[in-house]
Amino acid sequence: MTLSEAVDRSLGQEKLLAKLASFFGALALLLASVGLYGVMAYSVARRTNEIGIRMALGAQPSAVLGMVLRESVLVVGLGLMAGIPAALACGRYVSSQLFGLAPNDPATIASASAVLLAVALVASFLPARRAAMLDPLAALREE
Repeated sequence: MTLSEAVDRSLGQEKLLAKLASFFGALALLLASVGLYGVMAYSVARRTNEIGIRMALGAQPSAVLGMVLRESVLVVGLGLMAGIPAALACGRYVSSQLFGLAPNDPATIASASAVLLAVALVASFLPARRAAMLDPLAALREE
């Protein structure tokens, strides 16, 4: 048996754990994006009259788009402000499973936060675009 084969065999459990963690992380990211999309779509649907009035009074579609996107960034920002301290507190419990990575690595936390923020913006873009393309007359007749 070669040295590389011996190393591969000895790291089999760690590789499996890394693959499982990656899968569950991707699944969590997908669930978070679907959940945020649902919340933002519901929020836009509930505020159809308000958005219609804003547009009838002269609000530009870009302003409505920005308003909805800012709201989603606020929701994600509040989640990050609660989640990052929780992740730092729980990091020491999983530090034995982290290979070559510190549990409180600022670059990793920043990149994970940036990915979550980017996914949140993509997930909330469809409801925001729907709000920006809203016909004010149809919105005011609704309900």
